[in-house]
Amino acid sequence: MELPLLSVLMTSYDREQYIPEAIESVLASTYTNFELIIVDDGSKDMTVEIARSYAANDPRIKVYVNEVNLGDYRNRNKAASYAKGEFIMYVDSDDKILTDGFERCIAVMQQFPQAGFGMQFNETGKSPFMLSPKLAIQQHFFKKPCLMIGPGGTILRRSFFEKIGRYPEKYGPANDMYFNLKAAAAGPILMLPFTFNYYRIHEGQELNNKYSYLYNNFNYLRDALQELDLPLTENEKSWLMNKNRRRFLVNFLNYCLQTKNFSKAFAARKLAKFGVADTWKALVHPSL
Repeated sequence: MELPLLSVLMTSYDREQYIPEAIESVLASTYTNFELIIVDDGSKDMTVEIARSYAANDPRIKVYVNEVNLGDYRNRNKAASYAKGEFIMYVDSDDKILTDGFERCIAVMQQFPQAGFGMQFNETGKSPFMLSPKLAIQQHFFKKPCLMIGPGGTILRRSFFEKIGRYPEKYGPANDMYFNLKAAAAGPILMLPFTFNYYRIHEGQELNNKYSYLYNNFNYLRDALQELDLPLTENEKSWLMNKNRRRFLVNFLNYCLQTKNFSKAFAARKLAKFGVADTWKALVHPSL
């Protein structure tokens, strides 16, 4: 039986130092029926030349270069627009996939055909399991957060990805957080209690932008609570929104103390549209 096609999406920007390892990890995979789609966001170094040198020797690799810089999640969505596979997985150009990573993820997704979205879950030793929208959302907010994984720790059915809409593009490094809530509300999520990627941490990543996180972390959850059909009561939504306000206030004060950059802190507060009423509600945050 022919294996389903997997679209491996790799976005890049000035990653000449890391992209050879990323590409080679994909080529070393035990799962061979894949297309590797590399979409470069206008690199100024040798990233594109390196990617094209691999593409010249393997027809499964396709390289695209954006005419203008799109930014992280717009570029992820652009990469998805080229995908032809039944499944989609992201391997970032500074990360690596484990040798059996694709094979294990696809095998489990085939065992659970009702799941459109699979997500890495850090509880090794368990078997894969599904969470209904209600269980996933309730566990995430009120027990142990389980929807915190970025694109590199997920697998998607392309049909599901297209049905619910791709990643939002206005929440900076928190775009995946909004998407994970949207995906969890749209159908059962398959929890994958095993590691399938190597995630590299370095200074050039957006996750190190504390200013961006300050307002985007507040904005994505505010909007998710208002816009998405989350299986929550109105009382639970209100409680979570007040908790979100308190978290922003604490992060705002910490940012002021740590950076002494008060103008930037208040600019973030303006971007979050965090007013006097929000401050008051944060201070009197009630129990659920």
